[in-house]
Amino acid sequence: MEAAVVDAGSKLLKAGPAIPDQAPSMIIPNQMKRMLDDGSINDNSSSEDTIVDPVVRGLIRDWDAMEDLLHHVLYTGLGWEMGNEGQILFTDPLCTPKAVREQLVQLMFETFNISGFYASEQAVLSLYAVGRISGCTVDIGHGKIDIAPVIEGAVQHIASRRFEIGGMDLTKLLAEELGKSNPLVNIKMSDIEKIKEQYSCCAEDELAYEKTKNACQTEQHTLPDGQVITIGREKYTVGEALFQPSILGLEAHGIVEQLVRCISTVSSDNHRQLLENTVLCGGTASMTGFEERFQKEAGLCSSAVRPALIKPPEYMPENLSMYSAWVGGAILAKVVFPQNQHVTKADYDETGPSVVHRKCF
Repeated sequence: MEAAVVDAGSKLLKAGPAIPDQAPSMIIPNQMKRMLDDGSINDNSSSEDTIVDPVVRGLIRDWDAMEDLLHHVLYTGLGWEMGNEGQILFTDPLCTPKAVREQLVQLMFETFNISGFYASEQAVLSLYAVGRISGCTVDIGHGKIDIAPVIEGAVQHIASRRFEIGGMDLTKLLAEELGKSNPLVNIKMSDIEKIKEQYSCCAEDELAYEKTKNACQTEQHTLPDGQVITIGREKYTVGEALFQPSILGLEAHGIVEQLVRCISTVSSDNHRQLLENTVLCGGTASMTGFEERFQKEAGLCSSAVRPALIKPPEYMPENLSMYSAWVGGAILAKVVFPQNQHVTKADYDETGPSVVHRKCF
């Protein structure tokens, strides 16, 4: 039985057997609904009361919900059998606290009775997915942005940066912008999320974005309840916020400048190797026009060495940026488990949860 690979993001969980040249067999929403004891959902309570997010801004926050979600994924989705559990590799977000890593390994051995465990950082895995061991990842997820330089398979934590903004903040921004242009329509956040995925894009450059203030083609969009809204400049504002965070009310540099500043704190000997092997990943990075705008901004940046994006190999699955950490995890699982580099049940029984820091790095 192939080892299972699990990448639990803030919005989507990606899971499947470790087959690197295939997309994960399960890509499911993380969000869950709290059930009553009789198995029904309380329709009288507000939606906020019934909705549960196991993962918030990249980190596991609700362990009971996470256990339920993993139970569904492993036994129903991947077909594991009770009493015959296999090996599992998890992807670790940047800046994962030690306590979270320990609680995860404890959950897997004591509740799921797995036979082997490994965890590796998402930045390293995303580089593996494009055939690199050194480079820099710019991971724009639903709940956070991680910028991480990696040298010879090791994340340079001192130079890494985590920003508590992501796709969810862009969804809120789009809701505000559409509320201004469509004041008489009440749009659900779930519909806003779909509109963002369908329409949002990046202007060619800052000048092109400024021009949308004066003239921008509009489109009509019919909501599920039949109401019709107009979408125009708002679709560009979502993407622009990544390059001009002031749109979100933040005093911060745009994403390309943030990348260059991160790299500048690493030894200058490594600048070229890191910047010329930049990988974009995360769902938000697949926005229409984002890659082109990133490249254009990179050509204008103040750095002596300009960031250059790595294209994934042709044999890799389409939309690799959406789940590159999962693919890298599948590649790594093919090495660590056959070569017995993982945490075994015996290791765990002997040392306890802290073994994860010694064996998974």
